[in-house]
Amino acid sequence: MHAELYEKCYAVVAQQIANKSERSRLIKEIKEAFIASLGEEHAYDSFLINQYFGKIHKEAARNLTLNEKKRLDGRRLDEVRPIWSVVDYLPSAHGSAVFTRGETQSVTTATLGTKLDEQMVDGAMISGYNKFFLHYNFPGFSTGEVKPNRGPGRREVGHGNLAMRALKKVLPSDAENPYTIRVVSDILESNGSSSMATVCAGSLALMDAGVPIKSAVTGIAMGMISDAKTGNYSILSDILGDEDHLGDMDFKVTGTSKGITACQMDLKVEGLDYSVLKEALYQARAGRLHILDEINKTLDAPRPELKPHAPRSFNMNIPKELIGAVIGPGGKVIQEIQKDTGATIVIEEIDNQGKINIFSNNQDSMDGAIARIKAIVAQPEIGETYTGKVKNIMPFGAFVEFMPGKDGLLHISEIKWERLETMDGVLEAGEEIVVKLIDVDKKTGKFKLSRKVLLPKPEGHGKKA
Repeated sequence: MHAELYEKCYAVVAQQIANKSERSRLIKEIKEAFIASLGEEHAYDSFLINQYFGKIHKEAARNLTLNEKKRLDGRRLDEVRPIWSVVDYLPSAHGSAVFTRGETQSVTTATLGTKLDEQMVDGAMISGYNKFFLHYNFPGFSTGEVKPNRGPGRREVGHGNLAMRALKKVLPSDAENPYTIRVVSDILESNGSSSMATVCAGSLALMDAGVPIKSAVTGIAMGMISDAKTGNYSILSDILGDEDHLGDMDFKVTGTSKGITACQMDLKVEGLDYSVLKEALYQARAGRLHILDEINKTLDAPRPELKPHAPRSFNMNIPKELIGAVIGPGGKVIQEIQKDTGATIVIEEIDNQGKINIFSNNQDSMDGAIARIKAIVAQPEIGETYTGKVKNIMPFGAFVEFMPGKDGLLHISEIKWERLETMDGVLEAGEEIVVKLIDVDKKTGKFKLSRKVLLPKPEGHGKKA
């Protein structure tokens, strides 16, 4: 019976049917016919039959590859399945891509957030902030199963972590990238290495979002079928789900054209010869570069501009002592700027400097916030002309706010060329006037303003009668 079932299974796998469902259907028919041949009068254990038949199927599939160097779907050992990809697939996302390789498909989005979206990390051994997330979703329908969608399991967390490590290596530095980035991969169909599809789709989504990554990243899953007795082995590129299950190795490699960014291996045999590992790495490199050439046809570099609805950012440094002036008492100043302009402003003290990040999805809002902050941190210069607002009127002159948060004295003698005996009716509180900064008291730091130097000097003024 073993020989008969083996021959039937071998005949099916030798057809090298590309469609997974069709292969599974034909194998299932062989098993059901065997069970039917037992007759109702014989008692049998379904679990044991499944185990027994599974071993026969595995033996037939492995021998096809080992002895004839053929694969279940008809490909060469180093051949990658057909690839199709597209970017800007979802119009509302900051960046999006669909990557399809054979019967595996991922739709991935990239979302740009502000510094306020960073994740605080407070572990037993490490602490800090994380500004790059990758979430990997693997719903049941991607493999034709009907099951509830619950929280991610160990598989989802592990595969997402592998893809995250692969992409994190090419992200720009914090100085070049003010954004908190979230990449989400939703697997729509899976038959072999959806985590590597996530890497490829994630790379495209980041470039579509305009994130200046150093290079595109691609990934490939390698497999191996070996016979310890004979030493015969076959290394497979871009393995199917069935080849992962039937084989002895699942070796995932990700990287750019210059090198590897992440890798992960599942090994089902005792040890791996160095020469075999070297061969697998070189074969994986050829596969990665082939995939890279394919996705480059879709998008070969980060977009120079962000999407119109993506948040813009602007970074500026200010002296440490001016941080308080921008924040204001109780945060009054910065809250007022954010309310008036609609921008989000984050201020930190780093390396004895004030670091300001401004985020906005509207350029006018961004420009308004930048102008307000620059006005606050700007240093008054003697000889410069300013448009100021009269704050208080005193008998000896008026105090004028000529820059945000900076008041100067406009003495009664500096208002007009003509001599003024009193301030009554000369100026009003709230009135805007143009003044010139003529001096700064070295001891007190007080500002002295003049209005008359900007007015034409009357003829004969100052001459004795």
